[in-house]
Amino acid sequence: MKTLYLIRHAKSSWDNHDISDYERELNPRGKKDAPLMAMIIKEKKIIPDLIISSPAVRAITTAKIFAEELNYPIEKIEPIEIIYEAGIRELTDVIRSIDDVKTHVMIFGHNPGITTFSNLLGSEYISGMPTCSIVGLELNINSWKDAERYCGKTLFFEYPKKK
Repeated sequence: MKTLYLIRHAKSSWDNHDISDYERELNPRGKKDAPLMAMIIKEKKIIPDLIISSPAVRAITTAKIFAEELNYPIEKIEPIEIIYEAGIRELTDVIRSIDDVKTHVMIFGHNPGITTFSNLLGSEYISGMPTCSIVGLELNINSWKDAERYCGKTLFFEYPKKK
């Protein structure tokens, strides 16, 4: 059994039109929501074996906030470029490449890919993951290489405005 947590980055700023989409930072709401949602994970007693993130500023910053709250070493966060504009195929490739000694994995990414991927693997349809939302999935697999459509059960769907 493997457990996957799909997390959409926290709310980002659109104030500076001189920077690229990739470089957008978290806005004040994102800086407030990320620690709140990390606390929810901590309260559920979830301890990641691995944190993977898009290297886009808003995603990696969200991942670092979660890592700090969960006492996960920030330097062990794995930035994977392909997650930035990933769809189902790319996200499937990412999880199929995870070492099987890892059982609890968090991936920080972007819409629409992260929502679509949740719906591909999970047992409950989610119409859209808002910023800083988390979907927990229990995958009925022993190896990450076996991840496929509907191999998982949706454990929870949390988002800031739900609290």
